[in-house]
Amino acid sequence: MSLYADYLKEIETRKGQGLHPKPIEDGALIKEIVAQIKDTGNEHRADSLKYFIYNTLPGTTSAAGEKAKFLKEIILGTSVVEEISPAFAFELLSHMKGGPSVEVLLDLALGEDKAIAKDAAEVLKTQVFLYDADTDRLKTAFEAGNEIARDILESYAQAEFFTKLPDIDEEIKVVTYVAAEGDISTDLLSPGNQAHSRADRELHGKCLISERAQKEIEALKLQHPDKRVMLVAEKGTMGVGSSRMSGVNNVALWTGKQASPYVPFVNVAPVVAGTNGISPIFLTTVGVTGGIGIDLKNWVKKLGDDGKPILNNDDSPVLEQKYSVETGTVLTINTKKKKLYNEAGDEELVDVASALTPQKVEFMKAGGSYAIVFGKKLQSFAAETLGIDLPPVFAPAKEISHEGQGLTAVEKIFNENAVGVTEGKVLHAGSDVRVKVNIVGSQDTTGLMTAQELEAMAATVISPTVDGAYQSGCHTASVWDLKAQANIPKLMSFMNRFGLITARDPKGVYHPMTDVIHKVLNDITIDDWAIIIGGDSHTRMSKGVAFGADSGTVALALATGEATMPIPESVKVTFKGTMKDHMDFRDVVHATQAQMLKQFGDNVFQGRIIEVHIGTLLADQAFTFTDWTAEMKAKASICISNDDTLIESLEIAKSRILIMIDKGMDNNARTLQGLIDKADKRIAEIRSGEKPALTPDDNAKYFAEVVVDLDQIDEPMIADPDVNNADVSKRYTHDTIRPVSYYRGEKKVDLGFVGSCMVHKGDIKIVAQMLKNLEKANGKVEFKAPLVVAAPTYNIIDELKAEGDWETLEKYSGFEFDDATPKNTARTEYENILYLERPGCNLCMGNQEKAAKGDTVLATSTRLFKGRVVEDSADKKGESLLASTPVVVLSAILGRTPSIEEYKAAVEGINLTKFAPPLQKPAASRSVHF
Repeated sequence: MSLYADYLKEIETRKGQGLHPKPIEDGALIKEIVAQIKDTGNEHRADSLKYFIYNTLPGTTSAAGEKAKFLKEIILGTSVVEEISPAFAFELLSHMKGGPSVEVLLDLALGEDKAIAKDAAEVLKTQVFLYDADTDRLKTAFEAGNEIARDILESYAQAEFFTKLPDIDEEIKVVTYVAAEGDISTDLLSPGNQAHSRADRELHGKCLISERAQKEIEALKLQHPDKRVMLVAEKGTMGVGSSRMSGVNNVALWTGKQASPYVPFVNVAPVVAGTNGISPIFLTTVGVTGGIGIDLKNWVKKLGDDGKPILNNDDSPVLEQKYSVETGTVLTINTKKKKLYNEAGDEELVDVASALTPQKVEFMKAGGSYAIVFGKKLQSFAAETLGIDLPPVFAPAKEISHEGQGLTAVEKIFNENAVGVTEGKVLHAGSDVRVKVNIVGSQDTTGLMTAQELEAMAATVISPTVDGAYQSGCHTASVWDLKAQANIPKLMSFMNRFGLITARDPKGVYHPMTDVIHKVLNDITIDDWAIIIGGDSHTRMSKGVAFGADSGTVALALATGEATMPIPESVKVTFKGTMKDHMDFRDVVHATQAQMLKQFGDNVFQGRIIEVHIGTLLADQAFTFTDWTAEMKAKASICISNDDTLIESLEIAKSRILIMIDKGMDNNARTLQGLIDKADKRIAEIRSGEKPALTPDDNAKYFAEVVVDLDQIDEPMIADPDVNNADVSKRYTHDTIRPVSYYRGEKKVDLGFVGSCMVHKGDIKIVAQMLKNLEKANGKVEFKAPLVVAAPTYNIIDELKAEGDWETLEKYSGFEFDDATPKNTARTEYENILYLERPGCNLCMGNQEKAAKGDTVLATSTRLFKGRVVEDSADKKGESLLASTPVVVLSAILGRTPSIEEYKAAVEGINLTKFAPPLQKPAASRSVHF
């Protein structure tokens, strides 16, 4: 029994790490365990029973298949196990969530034994994860006159799987734990450098915040056994940066409730809160687990006698505390009144209605949003099969319509893709609807969790309504270490079978791709009316509207082809003035943020759509803007492009999809070819005038309108984490934007990084051109700090080779990646040379490569969170400042930030990204990129 012996060895190893036995997903191991259970004299029988009952993963894992098969034998009496009665076997099946367990329940319910059939039917009535094969069996049996099938369908039509669940408590007592002051990045809850362990929930739980914090949370639970621990971001927003399902899983593991006594380490219903609420995509993830996310508003702006905010020395509003949430504070959430009260419940602190909408309360009652999504589909199927009207059980879709009011771009997209709404009704922001998802992306550090979620919801194949889906390999591209070698092929194999286009071919037929997921999704999005869901906060396309999502929401989109969300409000961003020749478009991006904050005082982008009227920029360059909007806590961004620009962007997308086809990446369903066909159709619609490029209505209503004055941007700008700010809450935010002259050419730079999803072909060309410029001016190029360059895709490298730029980069480089012998250990020390790294996320992700501790890094990256790109050393804080490519390159060569004069000299004659506001006729609206 070698597999069981191996499992025992693994248990001993985990015991040394302070871990319990790992949940079993391997059917072959469960087969051995079942054999030992049947052998009443076996020395391992008692433990085998324990592992079988309490430690087997549910859903469509092969282990679940073997478990369901054995439970069926027990119910039918062909196997007798004293410890597992037929009634207990049914109980175990009820916790297995679908797939083989539903198949077994249907076998029994539609079988010859009437007593067993009745018992099986009662269990089936509690299940929601049924797919076409399952519902087809029920429908066929019903049409053949089977009364058990009718009984089950009538129960489904009344949604008894939901209505018979207990309501949520009217009062929920919580005790606070302040996780940090200021914005809390999901990196604090689930660090990127621990991404390899996310699928092992107990192991990954060890990385939540810190060991000290975990002990403090456990102590609070002991002191307050009747209360739930509420994790708090004091003076900040909870969960910024990414959706990070693993972050919510970790919070739930330490503070939530066990979902099932027979499934270890899967907890639900965490309670999280922030002074400024919860980051939008993180809040979606909280809903997946049936949790509660609260906007505390416990600090408010202090007002003067004139009613205006009092400002401090740096022109920021002075805040005063409305009520305390310091660690150990007991509070009461009243779910009926939708208010947060003090411990006694006699003092109202804040209205929390937004956390307790009818839809969110349903998620809480059902134990998560999946059960509601599948439950609604199941109820609709049953009512249709029975030929009855759909009984009103669930909270109706919130449909908000304002007569005479036009539509913003996002409102148009949602109306186009809405499912199950009142026919002919025009929906505006605030409506809560199901929408069809066109494109789905899964990335490699969350993909294993997405695979787990798909198995848990018993899904086996991608929804036929999804136009295309891609599984990336970019977040683990830098280092092909033992963790990557163990995880990535397994992930690619699963996703390839499921129906995604995968970055690696499980059979090794095509060259492995490590291309950055957002770049690939940007290319395979071939419709400006599309809705895109991706397992990463930077899923922000320059065509359509894209939403970063947790691994579970990605799984749901893959399995059902749908997502449910409110239509967000929009903020309109337009431009005026003229962009100076020495400026890069990244400076326009930073200026947008700085000018918005100056105009409004508050971040009006947070939780909303940024509708940017970019007009003449092609998809790659426009993506620089939409990509950045994640850091302003926007829910998403939409680019409004001119017809000609959109057509050219779609032609570029087609050419790149063709390259993927040439590399052998298309599947049996010819998904990639289908995307090219859809792109051709969209181009024809635009050219004929049948359906021009997406634009909002003139009378659309916006939450705010921001006008960016290009004339004000006269020098490069840097987003600074401001790590030594006396106000802790203002560190590591994207709110501090400074001109390069602020640093007076004196700030030491220890490492430069050109890479991540924020760069494209033009940026890499700029690196090459700057090196030639500086050699011509100085006779040679010497790096006083390392410069790491990681192109986003292999396609870009191929084009650079064809155009001669890669040869220039090779001339100056001291290291060039080699796919034949990829690095198997992360670099810990850097020389003062140019590194040409493998395409992928590299330093931006922080899970493999990192700068040396305490370094000051200047990067084109998207992340300046604490510890992401660089960690603190014992005597210096690590800091990651964000700037344009030319600023980063020059700073690495100088070993410091440049003066404005040095910068202008270095970029003279280089065709940086040119941009002019739409409706003007720019002389050169495009750059060297194409």
